[in-house]
Amino acid sequence: MKCFAPALASACALAAGAALALLAGCASTQVGAQWSDPSFRGQSLRGARLLVVCEAPDPATQRICQDELAARVQDLGATPVQAPDGAARAPAAEQLLAAARVAGARAVFSASVQPDATIVNPGPTFSFGIGGFNSGGYGSGTSGGVGVTVPTGGQVSTGYAANGMLTDVASGRMMWTAKATTPPQANLNAQLAELAKAVVGAAQQAGLF
Repeated sequence: MKCFAPALASACALAAGAALALLAGCASTQVGAQWSDPSFRGQSLRGARLLVVCEAPDPATQRICQDELAARVQDLGATPVQAPDGAARAPAAEQLLAAARVAGARAVFSASVQPDATIVNPGPTFSFGIGGFNSGGYGSGTSGGVGVTVPTGGQVSTGYAANGMLTDVASGRMMWTAKATTPPQANLNAQLAELAKAVVGAAQQAGLF
């Protein structure tokens, strides 16, 4: 997109932002691959205590993810117990199961959140021109104008994915797992809320709540 006056740069930026919002609006949070162990079918976790834990690239994302996951689990009638700091980074799942046993939890609801897709909007540009001139006298001639195009900045948006998993504490077996993805957007908090809603909703549809 080119704007041919500096005064129109803000209008171009608004138009580009609207196009990006429209692109994000056309997509939605999706649950992709999903698997459940048939032997746990019909064993609802409603009313049970669940250890809730998230693994994420940074502490802020991890905390937000864990809070959102706990809130969604509570909405379905279970009692969430948040895992101690660093539990999601344990080299083996046994540490999580041990923490779940101490908390009296029946299952562990874990989620791993990672960046999934990134789009770069190059942003609008504006152009201005230097008009032609005419020189008189010997060797006189006419020169055309010179146009200059200047970028006004861009925007990077990242979509995230969450791999959710329910693990039975008594047996240590995986009960269910699913992957959800969000379209790229600037609001990470909103994406984490949507991912938590999607993975917990998928577990409910699988008959585990």
